[in-house]
Amino acid sequence: MKHSILYLALFFSLSVSAQNSLVKLWSTDTVLAIPESVLFDAKDQLLYVSLIDGHYSTKDGKGAIAKLGLDGTIINVDWVSGLNAPKGMGRYKNTLYVADLTEVVLIDIQEAKILQKIPVEGARFLNDIAVSSKGDIYISDSETGKIHLLKNGKLTTVVSGLKKPNGVLVKKEKLYILANGELLEADQMGKTKVLATGMDTSTDGIEEVIPGEFIVSSWMGAVYLIKPNLPNQQLLDTRPMQINTADIGYDPVKRIVYIPTFYKKQVVAYQLY
Repeated sequence: MKHSILYLALFFSLSVSAQNSLVKLWSTDTVLAIPESVLFDAKDQLLYVSLIDGHYSTKDGKGAIAKLGLDGTIINVDWVSGLNAPKGMGRYKNTLYVADLTEVVLIDIQEAKILQKIPVEGARFLNDIAVSSKGDIYISDSETGKIHLLKNGKLTTVVSGLKKPNGVLVKKEKLYILANGELLEADQMGKTKVLATGMDTSTDGIEEVIPGEFIVSSWMGAVYLIKPNLPNQQLLDTRPMQINTADIGYDPVKRIVYIPTFYKKQVVAYQLY
């Protein structure tokens, strides 16, 4: 009996210690015009934030990219402007790539200047961008159910038939996709398999914590930690307060999660434990 009690106590202790949490570090003032996505820039040690400003699906030229310090200081709220409902972003070398409704916008980071706008044929709602180590650019279209690839200046469709795909991530040439509450992995032929399910169907941003472990946000106001062969951990639930958790950024060294709150006009930083 004593051994059984000890085993139960040890099991309980290990179970509790395995639980992760998010602890709030800071939040910006409410001056960001509908922040949709945050990109942590490890090279320059700052944050890029896409600001929709106008309607999230309208070509109105009101969108912009803001620059923030890692402490939440707003460096430039209109670093690059004149965009149309900008959302996901990715950096490769000195270029920032932005999903801008029906186009991929290329921005020279040093010059803060738009270099090129690449229209995606048939696109209706480009949402997120992921950049591989080789500079391949993956773009999700939530309305057409497709993932496009921009490689060597050429656009192709690599995955189709998805339900509301949003967040995309490339790690070690593996493509991960968030779609309607599920985390998928796509192979080179465009076939997908489900890695995790059961999240709020508004799945939005995805970042890798360690290989095989992911932090995922759902736009409606939920953040999850996904670990292999374990139930999803819900780290944050702001749905009762009607606070959105859109496309997250992540500092893998300091384990800090940056959350854009959309209509609340803030970015909030959390420490991941």
